[in-house]
Amino acid sequence: MPKVPSRRNSAPTPPDAGPTFGTQLPTALLSAFDTNNRINLYLIESIAQEAWKAKTPDGKGRTISAIVAHMHNVRVMWLKVSAKGTEIPAQLDRATVTPTQARKALEESRQALSGLLSRALASDGRIKGFRPNVAGFLGYLISHDAHHRGQIAMLARQVGYPLPQKVTFGMWEWGSR
Repeated sequence: MPKVPSRRNSAPTPPDAGPTFGTQLPTALLSAFDTNNRINLYLIESIAQEAWKAKTPDGKGRTISAIVAHMHNVRVMWLKVSAKGTEIPAQLDRATVTPTQARKALEESRQALSGLLSRALASDGRIKGFRPNVAGFLGYLISHDAHHRGQIAMLARQVGYPLPQKVTFGMWEWGSR
């Protein structure tokens, strides 16, 4: 059986010649986070007012307003853990939050998190309290929001106010949002 060299002894792969994405990557990552937030705002603007606080069909679980408050509040929780010395937005009350308050709060938490992400991208790539690194943290943030966007879309339909098809497709238009 041929001997396979260990990774410790293998030479690093040389970078490709020519222009690289490396210097543009931090900007691209921050842009992806900005787009993610604009999609959240687009969704909130598209929710029927009657659906915003409608009870779930089985009477259990979060309302749409509570889900949106949770999205922001998780961001605030991460800022408290990871961004000491940063101005941290106030949490939202899931029982009383309005769509206008939610949009404003999500923009505030996006700005604060963008600062945290920028600092990590410009330094050692670490986020205090999160492993493995800033790329994983960004993936976590976007995945968390996307998960809850799906819940919101489903709940809007269940309570009798489905999103227009234009909106359900529009949430996937990352190139134009």
